Amino acid sequence: MNAELPYYLAFARVKGIGAVRIRKLKAHFGSLQAAWFAGEFDLAASGLDVRAITALAQARRHVVPEQEVERLAGAGATALTWEDAGYPKLLREVADPPPVLFVKGALAEADAWAVSIVGTRRPTVYGREVAEMLAGELARNSITIVSGMARGIDAVAHAAALKAGGRTLAVLGCGVDVVYPPEHRKLAQQIAENGALISDYPLGTPPDALNFPPRNRIISGLSLGVVVVEADEHSGALITAEFAADQGRDVFAVPGNIFNRTSRGTNRLIQQGAHIALDAQSILEELNLNMVADRVEVGAAMPESDVERAIVARLSHELTSVDELVRSLAMPAADVTATLALMELKGLVRQATGTSYVLVHEAPAAYTTVGDGDD
Repeated sequence: MNAELPYYLAFARVKGIGAVRIRKLKAHFGSLQAAWFAGEFDLAASGLDVRAITALAQARRHVVPEQEVERLAGAGATALTWEDAGYPKLLREVADPPPVLFVKGALAEADAWAVSIVGTRRPTVYGREVAEMLAGELARNSITIVSGMARGIDAVAHAAALKAGGRTLAVLGCGVDVVYPPEHRKLAQQIAENGALISDYPLGTPPDALNFPPRNRIISGLSLGVVVVEADEHSGALITAEFAADQGRDVFAVPGNIFNRTSRGTNRLIQQGAHIALDAQSILEELNLNMVADRVEVGAAMPESDVERAIVARLSHELTSVDELVRSLAMPAADVTATLALMELKGLVRQATGTSYVLVHEAPAAYTTVGDGDD
């Protein structure tokens, strides 16, 4: 077990101390264990304000880090921190990802190819049919379906992915040991058996309304793209779309009847530049995911040339610009960009921003020494 895990779990129970402050505490004290036992003067020196210091002092009176680990095991759950290799690669790329994720079920390498499907809690028959079609087809193409397990479109998407024999991830606005809505107990169990229930809220956290908008950043962060099926103009699904756009992820919207309230939000997204989602194939093509099923079957593609191996050796899951690669490789920019485009088609790398790339899979050991381095 990671020696810091008990303290990640303990800090998750302190209100007002999130990703930014956790980073400051780690940088100042060297470990969260040291930060947990630090005095008020040292905590202030690390950048915590009076309110956060008071909240931490109150938490230390009743939270025992080691007991949090035992509680996690008792709930049949696990936790992944920034420091764990199994922390989702896509989520690691976004600004200030959650320091700790609570998981019931299991994450897999295949979840790097994920698309989220979200929408209204009160879908029309049309919306249900579209969500079922898209989720089922994407799942049959080895795409993991991500959603929030809410009533309506979310539940339809999860169920369709499961029916198609695919994987699905549900990001909750409560603890992973709390089923909400309660009628989704069987669905939650099926998701945990064929994917995972995920939350950045500690065990026992109730489904407070304020928890749901922030969790949407994790839904989009776990995904290569977000598909909004039906949504009114003030739908929580549109918050997920906003997070996706901020994170550099593709946003898709299903067009609908202009007289129907549940299509106002999606039609507005299209008007603002979202991709039109007419079928699963259009989503797969836009995200360069046509060959995922083949990649999953035969494993990740391997670099086939010295240039590809050199690029793999220099990339990581942090953003690396084309300019950096050009300087590092001492190659013409045109050759580097052409090779990157080919590698993206093969599933080796992904263009995270207009001029920056990230590694899709961990570099094989043989190549690590190449070169220098909701409504």
